[in-house]
Amino acid sequence: MEPIRAIISGGGTGGHIFPAISIANALKAADPRTEILFVGAEGRMEMEKVPAAGYRITGLPVAGLQRRLTVSNLALPFKLARSLRMASGLIDGFRPDIAIGVGGYASAPLLWSACRKGIPSLIQEQNGFAGLTNKILGKKVDRICVAYEGMERFFPADKIVLTGNPIRKEITPATDMMKKEAAEYYRLDPGRKCMFIVGGSLGSGTLNRSVRLWIEEGCPGGEDVEVIWQCGRYYKADTDAFMEKARAEGLGGGTLRYIHHFDFIKRMDLAYAAADVVVSRSGASSVSELAAAHKATVFVPSPNVAEDHQTHNAMALVKKGAAMAVTDAEAPARLMATACGLVKDPAKIAGLEKNIATFARPDAAEAIVREIYSLLQAAGKKRH
Repeated sequence: MEPIRAIISGGGTGGHIFPAISIANALKAADPRTEILFVGAEGRMEMEKVPAAGYRITGLPVAGLQRRLTVSNLALPFKLARSLRMASGLIDGFRPDIAIGVGGYASAPLLWSACRKGIPSLIQEQNGFAGLTNKILGKKVDRICVAYEGMERFFPADKIVLTGNPIRKEITPATDMMKKEAAEYYRLDPGRKCMFIVGGSLGSGTLNRSVRLWIEEGCPGGEDVEVIWQCGRYYKADTDAFMEKARAEGLGGGTLRYIHHFDFIKRMDLAYAAADVVVSRSGASSVSELAAAHKATVFVPSPNVAEDHQTHNAMALVKKGAAMAVTDAEAPARLMATACGLVKDPAKIAGLEKNIATFARPDAAEAIVREIYSLLQAAGKKRH
């Protein structure tokens, strides 16, 4: 079979970018000759992360609609029109056999243009509540890969395939060797329990405030607990200043020296391996990775997302006894007490680990690649 040419579009956050890269990696694994072009939004995270993964990317001037009335919203129709023209030109120049969208407004112009040109198309919806872009595209594309059951509410049932969310291959249940490596990498005391607090690729103001309040209160319940805290790049300077002040004032007692904060976690596999308990936002990729890693988790769904999809993601697991959840509003008062209580309850941890493992789909990227090849076979011809 001839090698295929695939164009992959979407982005805006790590939750869209990392699944897209996983799909690209799986395509390359199926056939190293596969040619791949990414299309993202100018100035967004994908323009940095995709080249770092070894793929080329082109940016479109498309932007998302702001929920509040802003001057930038007035420019959206012009940016969309220009993005549609650019997307059409990219397709004509690259001549893809398949167009793949992973969600986010960056995927709309590319997939819309591909469908108009009759190119086989597939979108991947990561959340339990479909985003606006994918709901619109779902009427046009040939296939829709989803991670949750019941997505017929949003998409034509005959197009849906349950594949799960693609994740990074290094995210697996921890072995003893991984735990040892993790302790060395993060300089952890193996005699202490470990809590990993992660606010997503950009960090979380709510999670950071919750941790800071806990430290100011003396880290109650944190005895014998070591913390890996991903505060996010935007919050790093403030967190540095807070931790310096906390040390100077003796806050947190002896626990403070066991709190390690980072702007970004480069080795997520080792952070998961080290953790007895994870505190996390409930973006689709985070949920999928935590399931693959079999981690006992306290989710804090972000309220600042379209259609409140993080709450839908978290509650799908909570209802099955596969996770715990604290609302964003309650987090400053309740989150750290809940997480510290869980760290001290090995029976509860074991139950959560067992149940969240049932949500794991480590072969999701390969399943999506099978759907891609199925679409091409159904199309019955190459486009170049």
